[in-house]
Amino acid sequence: MPDQFPGMKGRVAVVTGGSRGIGRAAIECFAKLGTHVVVNYLSDESAAAETARAAEASGVDAIAVKADISVLDQATFLIKKTIDRFGKIDFLVCNAGIWEGSPIDEMSEQVWDRMIDLNLKGTWTVCHAAVPHMKKQSFGRIVIVSSTAGQRGEANVSNYAASKGGQISFTKSLAAELGPFGINVNSVAPGWVDTDMCADVFSDPRFKKSIEDSIPLGRVATAHDIGWPIVFLCTEWARHINGEILNVNGGSVLCG
Repeated sequence: MPDQFPGMKGRVAVVTGGSRGIGRAAIECFAKLGTHVVVNYLSDESAAAETARAAEASGVDAIAVKADISVLDQATFLIKKTIDRFGKIDFLVCNAGIWEGSPIDEMSEQVWDRMIDLNLKGTWTVCHAAVPHMKKQSFGRIVIVSSTAGQRGEANVSNYAASKGGQISFTKSLAAELGPFGINVNSVAPGWVDTDMCADVFSDPRFKKSIEDSIPLGRVATAHDIGWPIVFLCTEWARHINGEILNVNGGSVLCG
């Protein structure tokens, strides 16, 4: 299979929040195409190690690196470990994030800060650390995992929507800034995805059915439904796509 996708075999991809959900799916997709992978994680060491082992079973090299990317020094450590092991970084997937909120008049400063620090600042930290290496090699692909919430807003999670909207503006800014250096920057904006992040709300079958009914394709996305589009944006097929927000939501949110 890797030979069918020129430009992927032997590359190196870093995926933040790579031990579960969309991040793990992206890791699996990269590995199937022959791309070496770095699994970033925050707390679940066993899940990260299992993800790395599964990638290695596809015939690529893989390492798991613990780092809290909301802290610049730790994001820098993540990229340093990547360079130390592989000598380069070709693809960066900014996927790590959380989803929590409350009505604005009940939201604590801690809830607001935690969301912005991980979702938005954490995107900046890893880009800040990775871009110098990509500039040196005159090549790079950055894919930021945003959300439909960042496009249309979402009641009672204004902090989440703000962080995801910020990622979209950040994507467009970096696309203009880094394009001249051979670095493409794009975003994938998922709608509802069946991962552990949504497990609590989907535990109510009536709520999940209402969501499914609102999606023209009639189902909630799987993690791999998002993972493959992430990888697509790193392939040679997407070499002239830059600053794009790729909606992957089954037609539930139709943004121009």
